[in-house]
Amino acid sequence: MTKDQLGSLIIASEDSLYHVAKTLLREDADCADAIQEAIVSAFTKLHTLRSDEFAKTWLTRILINECYDILRKQKRVVSIEEGDLPEKEAAGQDYSELYEALETLPDEMRICVTLFYMEGYSIREIASILEVNENTIKSRLSRAKARLRRELEPESCSDRDSLQNG
Repeated sequence: MTKDQLGSLIIASEDSLYHVAKTLLREDADCADAIQEAIVSAFTKLHTLRSDEFAKTWLTRILINECYDILRKQKRVVSIEEGDLPEKEAAGQDYSELYEALETLPDEMRICVTLFYMEGYSIREIASILEVNENTIKSRLSRAKARLRRELEPESCSDRDSLQNG
């Protein structure tokens, strides 16, 4: 793959890269940083790409590693403004119920859900990206769906109960 082809792939994958980064990182600025670092890393490591057909998977793996690097750095830094929770809560209210439910999932489940349902990767591709067994991906997706169902179901159950009782 040439650098021009990689550049075209990056431009075509812009939304996908953002969704993957947003799955792991909360702040848009962190997502942008991770994407930029992944792009730089992809250009410098282009020689490690074994097959052009796996270029998007390879790029996604680089991005996920960059996201994890940012998360590791953030864990080492203790925020001086920890009492600033109202702003975070207010920002969280702008998201849909489903997005909020996704946020409650552990990272490994959330990334599987994003890659499978939002980005359209196959289980085999996700297993390759995350470097885990395909059965692990199936298990994570199954557990994630069950947790999301439990998270989102109480409201629909109480609505059904009030309709039946009322």
